[in-house]
Amino acid sequence: MPFAQLIVGPPGSGKSTYCDGMHQFLSTIGRKCSVVNLDPANEKTSYPCALDIRDLVTLEEIMAEEELGPNGGVLYALEELEHNQEWLQAGLKELGEDYVLFDCPGQVELFTHHSSLRNVFFRIQKLGYRVRFSHSPLRCADVQAQLVALHLTDSYNLTLPSLYISTLLLSLRAMLQMDLPHLNVLTKIDKLASYGPLPFNLNYYTEVQDLSYLLPHLAKENPGMRNSKFEGLNNAVVDLVEDFGLVGFETLAVEDKRSMMTLLQAIDKAGGYAFGGAEGANDTVWQVAMREGMKGMTIDDVQERWINRKEEFDELEQRGLEEKAESQEAPSFADDAGDENDSNIEEIGGRYVPDSGIKVIRRD
Repeated sequence: MPFAQLIVGPPGSGKSTYCDGMHQFLSTIGRKCSVVNLDPANEKTSYPCALDIRDLVTLEEIMAEEELGPNGGVLYALEELEHNQEWLQAGLKELGEDYVLFDCPGQVELFTHHSSLRNVFFRIQKLGYRVRFSHSPLRCADVQAQLVALHLTDSYNLTLPSLYISTLLLSLRAMLQMDLPHLNVLTKIDKLASYGPLPFNLNYYTEVQDLSYLLPHLAKENPGMRNSKFEGLNNAVVDLVEDFGLVGFETLAVEDKRSMMTLLQAIDKAGGYAFGGAEGANDTVWQVAMREGMKGMTIDDVQERWINRKEEFDELEQRGLEEKAESQEAPSFADDAGDENDSNIEEIGGRYVPDSGIKVIRRD
């Protein structure tokens, strides 16, 4: 397990959907990938599951035998995993050099103050799966793995100042608790335009700029907070987040190719990923893009694509898909080599990018 992502986040943030999409994307660019399900309540995964905690313990069994509710049952299951570390270690060894995605439960206690999830991954490091911190590179010869924690948050939380500030606190606490290279990700960014206009541009939220500008909007959201006590509390919370200066956000639309590539480039940078021998075996467009560092989406690109001109880009993509379908049905007399090279290309906004082939199946 040379490299891995630890996927955490509150319920509904899109963890399993992300694992499904990233698994398909990594397969497209030639990285052999496996997904490990650590959620005992996730009985139907949309991705191929290489290792499943439900083979060790199920939430239904715990709730029945220990008389616990769903939340308590999940915490108990992770404690069981911590005490049966050999089961997880044996399963990981069978995965060999695969790039691993760990799909974790949505209980925020697990990545804010409960110790079991953190202890599980710290023990994995003792097997030789170590973490390289950006401020203190390890020089040990047995360094074999880089773990990157991804904290996913629904972009809907940008629509209300109170939700956004709560997200900042949760993200900061997760970063301090997990003590790993860490990225915070705003998911479902393609839905953000449907929630109504934001008081600031997207970069204000992703870069966590001067939060004092948000305080008047916070007071306007809830008139009951317009008193000196709440104002003092809000100022203290804002100062806390800004004093640490750690929180920032990436964005993701899981079904968008460039968005997925941009996030993966950020993950590779955080984890120090170096392309192995398995990549480069063939020259698909996406492999070349990742190896050569094809420019991803800037936050201004995201603002334009998903907020300012979303309908225009959606129509352009739909027209491109229709033209592609028509061209595949019609007989072609073009050069075979040219057809093959162009078959994975579609036009978006005047630029050509390859079709990643990602198909996300959302669960009800």
